[in-house]
Amino acid sequence: MSRKFKIKAFMPTKQKKVTSEAILSHYTEYVLEHEKLPKSVYKFCKVAGIKEADFYIYFPSIKSLEKSIWQHFYTNTLSLVTKNEAYEGFSNKDKMLTFFYTMFEVLTLNRSYVLFVLENEKQEGLKKLAPLKGLRKSIKHFTKDLIEDGNAEKNSRLTKHNPQLFSEGAWLQFLFLLKFWMNDESAGFEKTDMAIEKSVNTIFDVFDNTPLDNILDFGKFLYKETFC
Repeated sequence: MSRKFKIKAFMPTKQKKVTSEAILSHYTEYVLEHEKLPKSVYKFCKVAGIKEADFYIYFPSIKSLEKSIWQHFYTNTLSLVTKNEAYEGFSNKDKMLTFFYTMFEVLTLNRSYVLFVLENEKQEGLKKLAPLKGLRKSIKHFTKDLIEDGNAEKNSRLTKHNPQLFSEGAWLQFLFLLKFWMNDESAGFEKTDMAIEKSVNTIFDVFDNTPLDNILDFGKFLYKETFC
């Protein structure tokens, strides 16, 4: 399956008008250059050359900005995969594969920032990391829509997937892959691509062929691998 997309990392904008993306770009640059998170909106804006009033047009706080960065990763990913004309004809499994492949390509282009933020708050664990809460909601929503579309084409109730259960499993799967990617030292992060393929194939096989109790056991396994 082709995964060739034109992906852009955050780059400082040359526009005179301050936009939300320009602020996000300045923020990631600030964090990487100073190797710390700004303690206040005032200090960040002063270094970035942004008026506080312009900052507050888009973000009420630094924490909301941090959540927006992760949401930007998600919306960029979704935009890229849906631009592929063949995407709508993909099976649910291939749509999930394409989504995860693209998501981690986007993260890789912003790897220095992502690693810094995750390592900086590592003591909280990935599950409790506040900036990821919005991303969790988005990924679960994406997966629910995927499964509900698939269920609409199935006549038998027994062959239908539980959207809520599947979406939670997809989120745990993402966290598992995120942790794997953070520690991946293979060239071009090839091992992460392999982990994505194997995990997506596994989770679809599990949901298609496994009783509910075993699915819950699989969820516990992913939880243990991700957070322990």
